[in-house]
Amino acid sequence: MTDDRPVLLETRGSSLHILLNRPRAINALTHTMVRLLDEALTGAEQDRTVTSVVLTGAGDRGLCAGGDIRALHDDTRAGGRASLGFWRDEYRLNARIARFPKPYVALMDGIVMGGGVGVSAHGSLRVVTERSRVAMPETGIGFVPDVGGTHLLAAAPGELGTHLALTGRSAGAADALLCGLADHYVPTRRLPELTEAVAAATTADEMAQAVRGSAEEPPAGELAAQRDWIDACYAADTVEEIVRRLHDSAAPAAAGAAAELSGRSPLALKVTLAALRRAARLDSLEAVLDQEFRVSGRVREEPDFVEGVRARIIDKDGSPQWKPATLAEVDDSAVARFFAPLGPGEQELGLAPATADGTT
Repeated sequence: MTDDRPVLLETRGSSLHILLNRPRAINALTHTMVRLLDEALTGAEQDRTVTSVVLTGAGDRGLCAGGDIRALHDDTRAGGRASLGFWRDEYRLNARIARFPKPYVALMDGIVMGGGVGVSAHGSLRVVTERSRVAMPETGIGFVPDVGGTHLLAAAPGELGTHLALTGRSAGAADALLCGLADHYVPTRRLPELTEAVAAATTADEMAQAVRGSAEEPPAGELAAQRDWIDACYAADTVEEIVRRLHDSAAPAAAGAAAELSGRSPLALKVTLAALRRAARLDSLEAVLDQEFRVSGRVREEPDFVEGVRARIIDKDGSPQWKPATLAEVDDSAVARFFAPLGPGEQELGLAPATADGTT
């Protein structure tokens, strides 16, 4: 009999294994799943017999394809506020994972996107396989990278994070390692061996050694050889200048990136670039999550998110009608509004200490 609970827990040796269990939806996160994950971490933290947590996803398609985009779309379209509650709890969970006092091993096999990055890439031991595709594809649906994604991508070498954030491209194993989104490459054939070794480990050092013992050199990636044009083009201060440099570059791959950006939400592109630059100046993941909460709440007030989900996921016509339709129509004051402190009646996420002006 199939267990249809969305999160399954199993103790193996001294490890608590958490299985995201919505395989038909590539384990997309619902609010209920976020709460269950938080409860599981509370139990693991308090149980002295549990020395580590291992996160996996059901099915053979991926760990987690992100948040439940349809549910967020429907709530936003109806003018509801459930999305804000989801993001509040999700971002708090992301911060908790990053500070979890016991080894948190994330097996990032297959598709790992959006919210899937949030529950894995903040862990202490992050494993990718030959099937891994790690991405923050939000600009393609009129949204902005969140779940601490701007914190992770802002810390990537050079401008690789800017490239991945704006285009929404996915990173394979070697590129995820290069960008700091993962720690080790373990082929899928060795995952059973890895989980057994982790279950037998009783200390953080033994846990790390168990992962290293199964790790191998990954197949070659793509980004290392493209650093020259990526760093040169994406170092610009504006999206318009980035696009111009991509068009002017002699690298054939740069033209492809420019073409991809032309299909993304102009508003989302500009807010994403600003979010990355600001994240690079913030001193903690918590401060970045506070910023992302403000941005996410304001993105839902714009038409592009609903339109992007309609075009990419619901109707799948691939032809979103963005508003504004061009980069030139998105001015600096419109972008700045996304980062202003929340107003009366709106509660900040509040993970980082507030400054004198109410920001974090």
